[in-house]
Amino acid sequence: MTQPTQSDALAVLRVQIDALDQQLLSLLNERARVAEEVGVIKRQEGSPFFRPDRVAQVIEKIQGANHGPLLNQHVASIWREIMSACLALEAPQRVAVLGPQGTFCEQAAIEFFGGAANLIYCADFDEVFHATAAGTAQFGVVGMENSTEGVVARSLDLFLRSPVHVVGEVSLLVRHNLLRQLNTLDGVEVVMAHPQALAQCQNWLSQHLPKAEKRAVSSNAEGARLAATNPAWAGIASERAAAQFGLHIVSHAIQDEAYNRTRFAVIALPQTLAMPPASGRDCTSLVVSVPNRPGAVHDLLVPLKNNGVSMTRFESRPAKSGQWEYYFYIDIAGHPSQPNVAAALQELQGLCAFYKVLGAYPVNE
Repeated sequence: MTQPTQSDALAVLRVQIDALDQQLLSLLNERARVAEEVGVIKRQEGSPFFRPDRVAQVIEKIQGANHGPLLNQHVASIWREIMSACLALEAPQRVAVLGPQGTFCEQAAIEFFGGAANLIYCADFDEVFHATAAGTAQFGVVGMENSTEGVVARSLDLFLRSPVHVVGEVSLLVRHNLLRQLNTLDGVEVVMAHPQALAQCQNWLSQHLPKAEKRAVSSNAEGARLAATNPAWAGIASERAAAQFGLHIVSHAIQDEAYNRTRFAVIALPQTLAMPPASGRDCTSLVVSVPNRPGAVHDLLVPLKNNGVSMTRFESRPAKSGQWEYYFYIDIAGHPSQPNVAAALQELQGLCAFYKVLGAYPVNE
């Protein structure tokens, strides 16, 4: 009797996989039909279609039931895409991001909303804020701070006069790559990228391309797009941008700090999505100013200390009033629904000449 070969065994396993794929497809379509019914009810009630807290709850529950061999991080990615595809049937979410295609901002949006979101590409963060506030987009994604270069100052300034608030965050491990038409460092005359990316790679650029002009552009993806138009130019951008514009990755991971993360904020109008409920791992962001008197800044910290609230970020920005006044951007651990946080914020507000909560949202870990 002929013994089954490895090829025969592989054929049997492939038949099993094909059958399982058909079952998965059937179940996914069944889930999608239920999601469409949910969409009808939400539309009648006027409820928000996208609720990041609900997405997080579903993923956490699925991960708790997972016993492998799939890793929980991969389970989370799969379910986020399933929920994104189902949400697109209920009501596609319009999300404003920094363009063109291939930016880290785009990557952050896909990580938060899934690949089925309808992305609207903007020339700069000013346009992202405007599109979100005007209703062109229901949500926006903007850079807030980088672990190497600090805050994105323009984003902080825009929060002052915008009606939007923060409803979520995404923290990305950012790896910068040198992209070019030619697969060599020879003959690079200009390197183009967002100013933050140029700063994050300045040591590498000084060592490997000391004579090349460093030219700031609106985004890393824009630098990649321009690099595709001239063989003497190079861009600093993601692998996604390299594929988007057909460029060689001449050098991988050229950022000066290996652990280089950028934090992105997800923004929306309060009427689009109210403040998410407490998750147990929350951050509250606010901006304040205080009268210009001795000890005023120190006094800001007292309500936090007295109520056992931890401050995780403190940044100052000029008020641009010509009077040497400043706004202070503060992140604290916790949610305003927690009694100690609520007490601290109430005391803090009484000390401030200007006070605005920018949002309270789950921390992306």
